[in-house]
Amino acid sequence: MSQFKVPKFMSKYDYNLYYSDTDSIYIDRPLPEKFISNTRLGDLKLEGIYDKAIFLAPKVYALKNNNEEIIKIKGLSQESIWKHGLNIEILETLLKKDSDLKLTQDKRFKSLSEGSIQILEQTYSLKVTANKRKLIYNSEQILVNTSPILIK
Repeated sequence: MSQFKVPKFMSKYDYNLYYSDTDSIYIDRPLPEKFISNTRLGDLKLEGIYDKAIFLAPKVYALKNNNEEIIKIKGLSQESIWKHGLNIEILETLLKKDSDLKLTQDKRFKSLSEGSIQILEQTYSLKVTANKRKLIYNSEQILVNTSPILIK
């Protein structure tokens, strides 16, 4: 999403924006029906309404409601997420400052020059990152908000 378009839209309609990505936004309440369509070009598609959400880093988040729990972790396969028993409660513990979780998964490495594929165990460190936002912690050192990093 455009860094100029989303904030303008959010402030015009008084939404709190929790997370945005290339083609999605996560906000604090439902959008008016006039902005939602599965078929109209340029409109938004309503994927779900969730009671709880954790956003640790770009493309690393968990969503939960009474019917489902979705966990997306860039670089970690869905199989690894299931194998490690990750859920929103575990990800929530990573909001504590300097917390991390080491996970492993098998990853395939191709070598075209050698004509081979190796399967190697890879370690993945799951933690809050501040590469696009400034992290804001409360007095208990729990992440409670972020603010944009402005480059002039």
